[in-house]
Amino acid sequence: MLRTTRALLSALVLLTAAPQVQAAEKGVFFPETFTLSNGMQVVIVTNRRVPVVTHMVWYKVGAADEERGHSGLAHFLEHLMFKGTDELPPGAFSRIVAKNGGKDNAFTSWDYTAYFQSVARDRLELVMRMEADRMANLKLTDAVVYPERDVVMEERRQRVENEPADKIGEQINATLFVHHPYGTPIIGWPQEMAAMTREEAEAFYKRWYAPNNAILIVSGDVSAEELKPLAEKYYGKLPAKPVPERRRVSEPPIGAERRVILRDAEVRQPSIRRLWQAPSYRTDKEGHAYALQVLAEIMSGGATGRLYRSLVVEQKLATSAWLGYGASSWDDTTLSMGGTPAPGVDMDKLEAALDAERTRLLKEGVTPEEVATARKRMLTEAAYARDSLSGPANALGQALASGQSIDDVESWPVRIDAVTAEQVNAAARAVLGKTNHVTGLLLPANHKGS
Repeated sequence: MLRTTRALLSALVLLTAAPQVQAAEKGVFFPETFTLSNGMQVVIVTNRRVPVVTHMVWYKVGAADEERGHSGLAHFLEHLMFKGTDELPPGAFSRIVAKNGGKDNAFTSWDYTAYFQSVARDRLELVMRMEADRMANLKLTDAVVYPERDVVMEERRQRVENEPADKIGEQINATLFVHHPYGTPIIGWPQEMAAMTREEAEAFYKRWYAPNNAILIVSGDVSAEELKPLAEKYYGKLPAKPVPERRRVSEPPIGAERRVILRDAEVRQPSIRRLWQAPSYRTDKEGHAYALQVLAEIMSGGATGRLYRSLVVEQKLATSAWLGYGASSWDDTTLSMGGTPAPGVDMDKLEAALDAERTRLLKEGVTPEEVATARKRMLTEAAYARDSLSGPANALGQALASGQSIDDVESWPVRIDAVTAEQVNAAARAVLGKTNHVTGLLLPANHKGS
């Protein structure tokens, strides 16, 4: 159930970007919203195309809110939320959803935990009743907790320890964020996972899972007028309770370049990635977040992106080359750059070529024409995100759980459309000009050098 890949995060950032293309007018999903008496925010995006809804509950708590030394607890609790209440025995939640023709799942990030169901419109009340029930009435016993702990540890072995790309990604994060909890894997460190207890899971649940720390988002064949009585009936009756303030430590100043090298017999395709810390929407004091999104499009916007055109098409040094940035994060986020070498190309040569493109960017900058083309492409590519049922719920939930407002999401087209070449160049210098990045090299076991 863990969802941590950059592909998913990038998709959510793209969905957050859906505009009205032609005029870049303010407005993306045009949601309706209200707040229940217990403090729970409710957001509705009406889409009458098909009689289906996506129902999501987002909790404003994630792996970065765990106490130090208890990593993996937020994700562990996500698993345990399917273990039942007095009304529903373990596993019944998903069985009932499936029996009624729907799909359900959950995911954990550093900043939030979300639970969702996609069902027919006439099954909406059913899933609301069940979700509200487990928000307040989760029942945990040793008999269900400890076998599930074994399941999560096996998930780590399969998803991280047996996957070289994920394994080095974990080590790169831990090297980039040496003090902040973003350096701790969402799934947890193995020795701390093995020590997790039922009592710790219950305490985490009671501390953070409350209606006033949750956001209900429903997207699909329903209006606010239709949803409000149901929200009040099932969620509105749950009592609010004190929720701790989110307290995160900050990173110490580090001025050294760092390298992480993993040689593994399972590696068939070597790769390089380089990460810098970068401001998120929430931490962006200098106004760089929107410009960095445009920069990522210029450098990595498909076959027309600078990196692909230069390294893959012209120099034929790589089979892929990219620059990625995601702005939705409670604290600072990352900007990454990387690629995979073409057959017969030495990794040192590819790394030098990536460095040359970075140097060129910092020295020459981007042009107004590149910025205008990137803006247009971003608006066009994201124009139909509202047609999706799950997309709006995912995008709004990620934004709201990461410290943004609905107005921030709805203003995205206007803000992107206002980005200038000068702003993109300033943002590039502010992030890519730093020398405290981390370079990760994923290599076959018999690879020499680097």
